[in-house]
Amino acid sequence: MSIRVAIAGARGKMGIEAVHTVMKQKNMELVAVLDYKEVGQTLADLEIFPASYLAPIFTDMQELVEVTAPDVLVDLTNPHAVYEHTKEALALNVRPVVGTTGFTDEQLAELTALAKEKELGCIIAPNFAIGAVLMMKFAKEAAKYLPDVEIIEMHHDQKLDAPSGTGLKTAQMIQEVRATKQQGHPEEKETLAGARGADFDGMRVHSVRLPGLVAHQQVLFGGDGQLLTIRHDSLNRQSFMSGIAFCIEEVMKMDQLVYGLENII
Repeated sequence: MSIRVAIAGARGKMGIEAVHTVMKQKNMELVAVLDYKEVGQTLADLEIFPASYLAPIFTDMQELVEVTAPDVLVDLTNPHAVYEHTKEALALNVRPVVGTTGFTDEQLAELTALAKEKELGCIIAPNFAIGAVLMMKFAKEAAKYLPDVEIIEMHHDQKLDAPSGTGLKTAQMIQEVRATKQQGHPEEKETLAGARGADFDGMRVHSVRLPGLVAHQQVLFGGDGQLLTIRHDSLNRQSFMSGIAFCIEEVMKMDQLVYGLENII
């Protein structure tokens, strides 16, 4: 039986790739897309998709669910919309797979409770690239032995949030195994504000935004006479698609919220 999938943010760069990915899966059916404005009746009305792509476009989540009955909503929109989309999807008994970052701790707690109450799977993945997830897992392991660490994440200059969800998630995972430690000289002073990056539990997180980049991150660990660098590069958005397809399948088996793909691979 096919998994019925709706996509929010289908006109974005990630959304376009996700549409093509779902259309190629034998066990999935793209039944609808959600947009914030009226751009056409179906995807075929948009020049960016083939004429054979006939999934209807909705601007209202409740109408989308009532008409097309999706099992899963893949949300690839933006930090301003994703929380409300995820909350409404769960309320309407649709399982969210979310690739957009920017949730607060309070929002994550509320969504976790709602998913538990509804007994619905929900996956919020700061990064869908399998290699990036492994990078985060390896960094957590390394931090047990090398607690002096800095994170440098690099993305395209149209990204809205900083640090990235991947950078923040990496810091949170390292925090789980690393004793709080303020790095650098105790009398260190910034002669230019922000030069040392964001301070997360004593470790530093740096965000780079430049045209030409897609999604890149390196985690640097320093020790006596040594430097360990763990790095991942997404060279194009296709790198995220296998993770999206995997999450669509996995969320159907779940009855709770999972934050981070590293928890299910």
